[in-house]
Amino acid sequence: MADSKKVLEIIRAIGLKMEAEKEYLTELDQPIGDSDHGINMARGFGAVEGKLPGLEGKDIGTILKTVGMTLVSTVGGASGPLYGSAYMKAGMAMAGKEEMDMDDFLSMMKTAVEAVEQRGKATVEEATMLDAMVPSLTAMETAAGEGKSTAEVLGEGVRAAWAGAEHTKDLVATKGRASYVGERGLGHQDPGATSYSYMLETIARLVG
Repeated sequence: MADSKKVLEIIRAIGLKMEAEKEYLTELDQPIGDSDHGINMARGFGAVEGKLPGLEGKDIGTILKTVGMTLVSTVGGASGPLYGSAYMKAGMAMAGKEEMDMDDFLSMMKTAVEAVEQRGKATVEEATMLDAMVPSLTAMETAAGEGKSTAEVLGEGVRAAWAGAEHTKDLVATKGRASYVGERGLGHQDPGATSYSYMLETIARLVG
C-alpha cells in the first residue's frame, strides 16, 4: 500500500491541502470556534514541511511520530493536541516499519481514533472530528473485510468521512469551544471533521 517514501509524499500533500483550504476551514470555525482552524492547520503542516528533508530514509513510525510532535508544538487550539496525539500514536503503532499494508493502515487508524477519543474525552455524535473519523474507519474495515481493493476501501472511507462531516451540522456540540454556542451551532459543519476528511481524501488520491 505505501512505503516510507510514499508516506512522506502523502504528508507533504496534506500540507499543501491544508494551505489550499486554509480560508475555508477558518470560515467554518468562525461561528463555532476561534476562527483559526485553517490558519493553525496550515501553520502546523508548514512546520512539518520543514522537518521532512531530515526524515528521508526513516521508518514510517519515526515519520508519523515527528509529524505528531511538530503539530503539538505548532498548532494552537484543540487541534494541535488532538491531531498531534493521533499522529504520535499512529507512529508508535508503525514503529520500525518501512512499509504498510491495508491491515497496518486500518490498525494505525484505529489507534489514531482511540488517541483522539482519549485526548478529547469525546465520542461520536458530539460534533467533533470523531464524527468523520469513526464512520470512515468502520466503512474501511467493512470494505477490507469484503476483500475490496485498496482504492475501493479508501474510497468508502472518504465517502463516510464526508458524510460524517456533513452530519455534524445536525449535532449540538458538547465538547470544546463549539459547546459554548449550544444550539446556535446547528447548521455549521465541524472544521476538525472537515480537515480530517481532506486528509483521508489526500491519502486515497495518492495511494488508491
